[in-house]
Amino acid sequence: MTAQAMKQTLRQSIIAGRAALPKELHLGLSREITARLLALLPYREARTVLGYMHFGAEFVSEPWLQQVLLDGKRLLLPKVNTATRELDVYHVEDVDTQLAPGAYGIQEPQPERCARLEQLQEIDFILLPGVAFGRNGARLGYGGGFYDKLLARTEHRPALAAAAFAMQIVDGIPQEATDRKVEWLVTENETIYCVAPDVRDT
Repeated sequence: MTAQAMKQTLRQSIIAGRAALPKELHLGLSREITARLLALLPYREARTVLGYMHFGAEFVSEPWLQQVLLDGKRLLLPKVNTATRELDVYHVEDVDTQLAPGAYGIQEPQPERCARLEQLQEIDFILLPGVAFGRNGARLGYGGGFYDKLLARTEHRPALAAAAFAMQIVDGIPQEATDRKVEWLVTENETIYCVAPDVRDT
């Protein structure tokens, strides 16, 4: 089986398992993850934070995003640029009024209501979405490569974290040269510091 086929099989398995979580359990686990994210030192020290709006059965990110704003941090959210197939990043001050469904049905910043961030080096902390993760920081995304491209454009080293349910942690995620590992993996049960030389070497 090729690496791509292995990735697709793993994606389908994890997405199906995640979707099978009962609603109340899903929300409860998300609350536990949010509490751990807010206690994370790189988050507490960050001034500018890039997050994301969840979709489907992902970790419910909205309460965390609201707390980012309440904590007085600068909140950034991504928007898919369909022309470049990359992510543009916008400064968001109100997730209730400045977002609208965009590509793939995900809530995204509305350019007419938000300021686009031109200097990615201003980002201190990034919360990355994903389907599956390894305890070594390996990340399996949805296959579009949007975040890999975004990270390739960052010339500095922002803290990289991911929020996931414990059932999303697996061994043996196929990795390619363009894949970036996360430094921190936060689940409902634990906060894992991942040994990720490719994001720690300075």
